[in-house]
Amino acid sequence: MGALALPITGSGWEMHIVRASEQHHANDGRVRTVGTYQVYHNGTAQNGPDMQGATAESRGPGANRPAGNGKRVEPGRYPLDTQDGENYKTLNYNPSEDPGDGPRPGFELLSTGQRKEILVHPGHGFLASIGCINPCTSLPNENEPISYVSSRRRVISLIEDMKRFAGTGFPHVNGREIPNCFVVIDGEP
Repeated sequence: MGALALPITGSGWEMHIVRASEQHHANDGRVRTVGTYQVYHNGTAQNGPDMQGATAESRGPGANRPAGNGKRVEPGRYPLDTQDGENYKTLNYNPSEDPGDGPRPGFELLSTGQRKEILVHPGHGFLASIGCINPCTSLPNENEPISYVSSRRRVISLIEDMKRFAGTGFPHVNGREIPNCFVVIDGEP
């Protein structure tokens, strides 16, 4: 992938997500959107651990209104925030690898219209998200579950990479905008 051919700006920390398809769970009819992601620093693809992989999101089409619609967010470029929720936090999350132990690691997309609490956070099973984004290793078909431990590691790697990129500008508390860091979502399968 060449950085300049993608719909990223080439400025700042950008997690570029390219949506590819939807998968339908055979047993219960649930639907997830599957894509890939790549992290860029000022337009340069990062090749370190967990800087690229797969993503799982809710079904489409993307919709930033009304609130609570249960769908994935619209394609676009979203600034990021340190999450300060009860279930997910960017800083001071629980060190446990048990998906039932919270708060779990995550960060929030801002400027999502009427939608709130749209996060990048660990997934598990078929999908652990309503409108959020779960990074994972690969999802070749609807029978492939998301591994919580692997997904959690990826989220933590993304947070740590943003910290290094932002340096002293990275917030020291949750609930603050992360300067010059973005998620860029492309595609409506």
